[in-house]
Order: sequence, then C-alpha cells, then structure tokens
Amino acid sequence: MAATFVPRQVFPNYASIPRSYFLGHHRAGLRKMQNMLSSIDYVIECRDYRVPVTSMNPMFEEALGKTRRLVVYTKRDLGAESGSKAQKQAEKTIRTFNKNGDSLFVSSSSRMDVGTILKHLRDDSGIPERLVGTRVMVVGMPNVGKSTLINNLRNQGVGKAKAVRTGGQPGITRKIASPVKIIERENGSHVYVLDTPGVFMPYVPDAENMLKLALCGCVKDSVIAPVTLADYLLYHINLNDAQVYQRWSSPTNEIMPLLNDFARQTGLLAKGGIPNTELAALHFIQKWRAGDLGKFILDDLHAEEQRLLEGREREPIISRTQALKADKLSRKQPKL
Repeated sequence: MAATFVPRQVFPNYASIPRSYFLGHHRAGLRKMQNMLSSIDYVIECRDYRVPVTSMNPMFEEALGKTRRLVVYTKRDLGAESGSKAQKQAEKTIRTFNKNGDSLFVSSSSRMDVGTILKHLRDDSGIPERLVGTRVMVVGMPNVGKSTLINNLRNQGVGKAKAVRTGGQPGITRKIASPVKIIERENGSHVYVLDTPGVFMPYVPDAENMLKLALCGCVKDSVIAPVTLADYLLYHINLNDAQVYQRWSSPTNEIMPLLNDFARQTGLLAKGGIPNTELAALHFIQKWRAGDLGKFILDDLHAEEQRLLEGREREPIISRTQALKADKLSRKQPKL
C-alpha cells in the first residue's frame, strides 16, 4: 500500500531571495503621478486578486493622498473557480480590507466584467463634470493588469479597440500615457483614463512576499532563479491540490524530479536529450499563470483579517539602504 502524500507545511529556501525591484522608471513614474494629482479626479488602484494583500503598495497611500479611489482586483478568474465557495468566501474577506474605498472585482480576460466600473464612474456624483472631462489615473504594481483593464474599459465603454500595449512581463508601460476616452457624455464632459508605469516597493522585508509577487509576474522572471520560483509554486500547489500535475508526476515535494519529468514529456530538452530544467521551470510557472495548474490565492487572508482585527500596523516602507543598515546593526548587537 502506497504511503499517503504529506505536503510541506513551510517553504524553507528564503536566504538567497532578492528583496528589491524598485527601478528608475518606477521612481520617475511615481514622482510624475504626484505632480499630476491636481488635474486628476479619481484614482483606480489595481491589485492582483491572487495576492490581494501583497500587491497592495503602501507607497500609493503616501503619494496619492486623499484623491478619490476605487480598488480593482484584477485576474479574478485566476484566483478561484468562478462561483465557487472559495471565491465567495475570499471576496467577502477581501472587502473587509478596504474600509476607506470601494472594491470591485474584474477578471483578466473578460471585457464584460468592467461594466460595474464604468457604471460607478458614470454615476458617481462626487466626480465633477468638468468641461475638459473627468481624468482617472490607473495605478498599481508592475504587471497587475492595468493596461488590460484600460483596454477593456475602452472597448466596453466606447466600442473602440485597445489603446495601450499589454504583455506577460512587467515594464511594458514606462511612462504615463496619453488620456484614453472610456465614457462619452452628451455635454462633452467625457471620462478619460491614464495608464501609468507599475511601481514596485523600494524594499520587500519579507522574502516570501517577494516570491509571491515574482510568481504572479510583478517582477521579471530573471530576478529570481526559475527553479526556486517553481519550487515555491509546487509548495503552494501541494497545499491546494497535488493532483493537478499528475500527468507528469505523482505527488512530490521535490522540484527537480518533477521538472525532469515535465521537461522530458513536453520536449524541453538540451543537447544530448538532457532535461532543460530552467526552461521547464519557466514553462511550469507560465502554466499556473494561465490557470492550468490550479486557481488559488497565495496570501493568507485569515492572517490579514486577524491583523486588522488586532489593529496591528504593517511593516513600514524602507529603502534598500535603510534595510542594509538595519541588518548591519542587528548583527553587531550582542547575543543574549
């Protein structure tokens, strides 16, 4: 009789994970957003549904002040099966995270899902109807789906084809784009949205949060070793449903044998027929990002709910330099 598979309850390999992805165009983009705030009526902040807590960038709280805000959770169709009990429970919990603003949910692909956003912007009496039109800025972490959202708003709102470029890797949008019309009004006070570069945090204190963001594509795939990222994905898949990769392997906590089997069966081979494990890791990750290896949320929603109930603050934003100084000081402290 085969032994019952027991998935890992913790992921052990955090030591070598880089903690920063704050690039020059992130800094420049954030500064430009701040300078434009006087002409902006509304901010749509995008967060990834699969990491609803981790993709919340505190820098926007500081930079965008009290501008009216709508929080949109993108890629909903990748975080849970549509209409499932898990989806309903997750959304009930996520709504409690946003007591200061509205929360809406939108999938990564469906153009019809944006109808509620358009209705909200069209009907909100708090937005002034200026002669020059209403200007809405769309912000968020890199690759959370801002450009896809704008294209869907434009298509559904005014029946036009896509206006901004999209891609599977972060960094497609490098500067604030020209306004894109998404709602037409008879009086000429139309509603326009502006796409912005994704902005990362200067430093991520928690290495696991960096892994989550990398797994969802918020940092380039070259930043963290693909095999490490695939191992972290395997850890989460096993906690949800180890059967989703059974076409390549029986349930396992070992990433290398799985990648070897995956590479052989999908033809990802180097010279001499040797499995190309790096390429296999990237393909394995892409399958999950496309929804083919289970749909689940990476964040612990219960832990975040508990933090809010207890009134505990999140870790403050610090720069990489500050983090290195703090680490150096902690090493100098005498051990008790």
